[in-house]
Order: sequence, then structure tokens, then C-alpha cells
Amino acid sequence: MGKDNQPKDRQAAQLARKAGKRASYNRILIVTEGSKTEPLYLAEIRSKYRLHTANVQVQHSQFGTTPLQVVEYAESLFVNGDEAKDIQPRAFEQVYAVFDRDAHLNYHNALDKAAALDGKLRNDLKQAVKFEAVASVPCFELWLLLHFQNVLAPMHRDEVYQQLRQYLPGYDKGQAGHYAQTSQHLADASQRAGHLAQLTTAHNGVEPYTDMHRLVHLLTTLKS
Repeated sequence: MGKDNQPKDRQAAQLARKAGKRASYNRILIVTEGSKTEPLYLAEIRSKYRLHTANVQVQHSQFGTTPLQVVEYAESLFVNGDEAKDIQPRAFEQVYAVFDRDAHLNYHNALDKAAALDGKLRNDLKQAVKFEAVASVPCFELWLLLHFQNVLAPMHRDEVYQQLRQYLPGYDKGQAGHYAQTSQHLADASQRAGHLAQLTTAHNGVEPYTDMHRLVHLLTTLKS
């Protein structure tokens, strides 16, 4: 009988150890479209504010880079976990899918699916889980550009890059250190992004828009 209980005992002990690693604040899963730029930026914030990796997980989508694939991977990773990534099933209070508008055909489907999942999933504590899309129109780099200037008219992503390089010479996707380079202007960027949110929504998909200010605010104030 003792032998039969050993696997269960080991599993319980393993879960207890993992729970012990967590801090008291909410557990957050963030899944991004990009494999480098957004994860590096968000991981830099996590490091800066000393957020425990057991509480804040940042992963890029393994299903593909379309918005709908990002949302679907976020759902799958939450529900099933990933032992190789040390992610337990349903071990979060909040899930965020980060993606760009660009020219993706299933962009609006992704927004709708994220909204449909919000409050419908249950975590390992039997709590309803917040599930939100964090969209940027046209792209994540709009958020970085807002640190330096207002953007009120629609822009192609190439134009966003061009203007951003006036402030961050040599900017390219996949580089690290973008939070450190822009954080002194974070209050300005958040105010500008908030103003855009008063003018339009992510569902418009044409006018400049980003939800990144909400996600960054969440991470920078999570401990408090």
C-alpha cells in the first residue's frame, strides 16, 4: 500500500514546493505574438520590479503568430500547462494574449475569442480567470513611439519604425533593453495611450491604438 501512495505523495510534495516558490501577488500568464521583442521587453520589466517568475510567466506563441493562434495558445498553455517550461495547469489568476493588428485576417476573431474566454476559465483555486487581449494597432512599436510623441493618425508599421528610429537609432526587432531606453517617458506614453483609448477601441483596427499601457501598469504595480 505504501508503494502505491508514493507517486501521489511525490506529486503532492512537488506541488507544495512550487506553491512555496510563489509570491503572494497574482499569478499572471502572458503569451506574445513575437518571439523576441515583446518577451524581452516584458521580461525586462519583470526583472526591474523583481517579480517572481513563478508569478509572472512570459511565453511566445507556439501555435503560430496570427492573433487567433496567440489566443488559442494562451488558452491551451493555461489549461494544460507545460512541464518543460515549469508551468503547471491552471496556475494563474490572469491571462493576457499580446498581438498586433497588422494585416491579420483573424484579428477580430482573436479579440472576440479572448472576450469569450474572460471569466469562463477556472484556475487551480477554482477562481474565475481574467483573460484579455492586449492589442496594438498597427504594431507593438506604436507603444514605444508613444513614449516620445503623440500619434493620432493611422500609420503603417514601416512608418512607425521609421519615426521610432529618430528616437532609438538603429532600432530593430529582437533587441533587448527597450524598457530601459524608454522608461523615463513611461508616464507620457501611458497618458497618450489612454487618450487613444478614449478616441477608439481595439475593435476599430484602423486608428492607432494599444493596450500595452494597461499591461505595463499592471506589472509595475503588481507588488503594491
